[in-house]
Amino acid sequence: PKLTGLVLLIVPLLLGPIFLFGRKVRKLTVASQDRFANAVGFAGESVDAIETVHAFGREASAIARFVQAVEDAFGVSLVRMKARALMTAMIIVVMFGGVTLVLWLGAQDVIGGRMTPGALLQFVLLSVFAAGAVGALGESWGDVQKAAGAMERIDELMRSEAAIRPPESPVILPEPPTGEVSMSAVQFAYPGRPDLPALKGFSLTVRPGETVALVGPSGAGKSTVFRLLLRFYDPQAGVVSVDGVDVRAADPVAVRGRFAWVSQEAPLFSGSASENIRFGRDTASDADIRAAAEEAQALGFVEALPEGFDTPLGERGKSLSGGQRQRMAIARALVRDAPILLLDEATSALDAENERLVQAALDQAMQDRTTIVIAHRLATVLRADRIVVMEDGKVVQEGTHQSLMAQGGLYARLAELQFRAD
Repeated sequence: PKLTGLVLLIVPLLLGPIFLFGRKVRKLTVASQDRFANAVGFAGESVDAIETVHAFGREASAIARFVQAVEDAFGVSLVRMKARALMTAMIIVVMFGGVTLVLWLGAQDVIGGRMTPGALLQFVLLSVFAAGAVGALGESWGDVQKAAGAMERIDELMRSEAAIRPPESPVILPEPPTGEVSMSAVQFAYPGRPDLPALKGFSLTVRPGETVALVGPSGAGKSTVFRLLLRFYDPQAGVVSVDGVDVRAADPVAVRGRFAWVSQEAPLFSGSASENIRFGRDTASDADIRAAAEEAQALGFVEALPEGFDTPLGERGKSLSGGQRQRMAIARALVRDAPILLLDEATSALDAENERLVQAALDQAMQDRTTIVIAHRLATVLRADRIVVMEDGKVVQEGTHQSLMAQGGLYARLAELQFRAD
């Protein structure tokens, strides 16, 4: 008991390095992971844009930046490993040093006849086992702190709440859908730019089955209208409604289920052509997928692929041209069979012949759907029932092509520029 008590007196000395260096290891783990994430992120961007890197002759610069990012990550990791090693070393030194001291005191008791040699030998064996376990504790505690540092990031994500989430008692959208869209006195600024409103008192009502074209210069807020309709964001003021229901009172998934969206970038995924089109509707049959591809004028090039609809398209569909990716995106929207169609420059990457064919398919799809089109090309605008001209986040003109041309103003100028370009 005497020697055991002396050994236990060493425990407070062990807690110092455990907590002191353990906290430092945790902070260095977070910093190390941040640096590593930067390196991996930059590598991913460079590889994804490899053609751009080659085209501008930036290979050496990209390599140098990646090397520097890796060196930064390695440097922080090295500091973390040194702190962890020092913590383990201090624990081992303190523990075995204390055991050695206690053994010396025990040897004095044996010499004085107060303890038998067998009892001392027994205590030596047990104390060595205990010291070895405590020494391993330092290594284990380092692993715990490393995991704790990683968990801080995961905990932040797990605790974060989505800004757009269903209300506790969501309003059910009417069935069957009518396809009516309305925006009233909408005021909106993106979270990263609160002092630069994208929409300023914007109002728009689209009746069921109507085709409305949004035109205006870049930055007028046209794409922002789509983002609010799809409820990627909520406006700071005003009301956005679909089929007469405020989108904030409904389930976002139900609201988005009323839309089929073709964005200007036309992003695809690394699956097959069939999987990319079926992304629009999970329950779509092979016949539905084929029909949608045919309507979007994509059937020809899809069937020419080595495995047809089962051909993998590569990461982000990089094996396809820009026009082919856009037609795949249109097919994905058509197979969704939603009552409201949102087209954001859906034919911008197509040549004149394919644009004519795809536009014919879209015209057919628009007949039974409410359609909102963002367009700069005059040919697309002429097909709209109504044209809404936007500038600086506001509606400045509204009417048909003929009435707007007669009014003059911004639309007439944009149309004239487009006419000259054509």
